[in-house]
Amino acid sequence: MARNRTISKTRTSFSLRGLIRWPLHIIGGFLILSVVMVVIYRFVPPPVTLTMLFDKNGFTKEWMSLEDMDPDMARAAIAAEDSKFCLHHGFDAEAIQKAFEHNERGGRIRGGSTISQQTAKNVFLWQNGGFFRKGLEAWFTLLIEALWGKHRIMEVYLNVAETGIGTYGANAGAMRYFNHDASTLTRAEAARIAAVLPLPKKRAAVAPSGFTRRYGNSISRRVGVVRNQGLDSCLK
Repeated sequence: MARNRTISKTRTSFSLRGLIRWPLHIIGGFLILSVVMVVIYRFVPPPVTLTMLFDKNGFTKEWMSLEDMDPDMARAAIAAEDSKFCLHHGFDAEAIQKAFEHNERGGRIRGGSTISQQTAKNVFLWQNGGFFRKGLEAWFTLLIEALWGKHRIMEVYLNVAETGIGTYGANAGAMRYFNHDASTLTRAEAARIAAVLPLPKKRAAVAPSGFTRRYGNSISRRVGVVRNQGLDSCLK
């Protein structure tokens, strides 16, 4: 009887260890895989993203290095999306708090995500998804900040961000809207592409009207501020 109890306790112990071991293996495997993916994309352009794959309109993209892209495109992105891009380490607590307070009051929804967070989401994850997705986004944001650096983050962002219906990246956006690549963008053209970024399926950079036109003009003015105040210094 005592021997049977010992065997039963041993089996229970092994069972509990198995229940604990599998989740640990899954988590450990995910951590290793995520680091490997981030290291690979530090040197290799991401071939496709989940957002592109699930885009019912298909997708058009054309990779261009940050060195070849007109510098006003990166400045416009900073002016429009993340003025503290070169100052933070992936997260802007002040912007998140302001977005929360603004959204509590109602009206047009405002996001508080940095360019780093948006890049992490666009490259490695999916759109929407709630708190679980946001948690994964935070993890990948920490990884790309540590392993990529600001220059690579901006380069990837400007090549995977949706810039129109079925159009991804500033270079593809420039060719779609202005019939030339992103190496010769004017400040106004770069600002118009940046103005499209928050709602690429509802806004167009060609002959914009209403809010998109006003927003683009505002971004164009702020591009000069970004340059003069060195807010793009981490990209040089």
